[in-house]
Amino acid sequence: MPLSNRVLNRTLLARQHLLERSTLSPGRMCEHLIGLQAQDVPPPFIGLWSRVTDFDPATVSTGLADRSLVRITLMRGTIHLVTPPDALRIAPHIQPELEKVPQRKGFNYGAMVGLDFDEVRAHGEQVLGDEPMSAADLRAEAARRYPDRDPGVVVQTWLYQLPVLQTPPRGRWRDNSRPVWSRVQPWLGAPLDPDYPVAELILRYLRAFGPATTMDMQTWSRLPAMKKAVAELGDRVRTYTDERGRTLYDAADLELADPDQPAPVRLLGWYDNALLSHQGRARVVPEPASPPPTSTMVSPVLVDGFVAGLYKVFAKSGVARLRISPTRPWTKTEAAQVDAEANALLAFLEPESDGRVEILAPGADLRP
Repeated sequence: MPLSNRVLNRTLLARQHLLERSTLSPGRMCEHLIGLQAQDVPPPFIGLWSRVTDFDPATVSTGLADRSLVRITLMRGTIHLVTPPDALRIAPHIQPELEKVPQRKGFNYGAMVGLDFDEVRAHGEQVLGDEPMSAADLRAEAARRYPDRDPGVVVQTWLYQLPVLQTPPRGRWRDNSRPVWSRVQPWLGAPLDPDYPVAELILRYLRAFGPATTMDMQTWSRLPAMKKAVAELGDRVRTYTDERGRTLYDAADLELADPDQPAPVRLLGWYDNALLSHQGRARVVPEPASPPPTSTMVSPVLVDGFVAGLYKVFAKSGVARLRISPTRPWTKTEAAQVDAEANALLAFLEPESDGRVEILAPGADLRP
């Protein structure tokens, strides 16, 4: 029998620790999820708050300072919060894909066309040595070496070409400082590990996001040859089909979740992994609803396990307002549950402000 979206939904939520908060440490949670999406500073903190019991944001700030956590460009060419072992073993697979980006003709409207990319990379290696460097200092060096080019685009090219990560202070709790960049090896004191099998990475993906199709795996990783990786796993995976007849793969030793299991209200951060790691989002976004926006600070509300609203926080002059726009009508019970979870999140995000949760009419504009 094909797996229903509800089975896939509850299984995803269970594996994401969104059905019940976990006692895992932030580092262990990052390992299980293979990183938390961290393009902006708040989302990984919201992601951990939604998944970890009594989450203390200082643990992430401390982890970034003592280098037990790092912010690095990985899956989908986006910044993730990961542990050093994952940074060292996943980056070698992602780096070749990143290095292709600046060589595309459409990259920044052709701003790098005509340059020798090996030479550009060599300059980048000279500029970004063993010590962290701010984006402003990188731009100054780019302007000196390439006075006829946009220095920001040259820096962006270097950041694609070289295995780099972001160092503190950016990424600490409530610290949105501009990025400071470091080469991976000097910061972590270890070389990249090119021998980590893609198949093992995909098995971990299934443990956190499965069951999934090979196209889901590719959407999550942006890596090629997913069918080959699955084949290498052999009997460590089992197969199902979904309601559209597509083949789903899953770790053979994992069970599916009960589709009738209650799912608590969860407010996720923008760009949360749970919404960006499959080709289709029907397991978390009810059809025929449009996918939730991935714009900055507009974030999804899960009710009964599915996206049923959007929220955004507005903080000014000691007042923090968390405004919610339902995407469908809610029952009184659902509204009360959303209100309780939203107030808890607002107290976490803005502990020094006067917090106010505002549930609007379905479809209402979030802007105050």
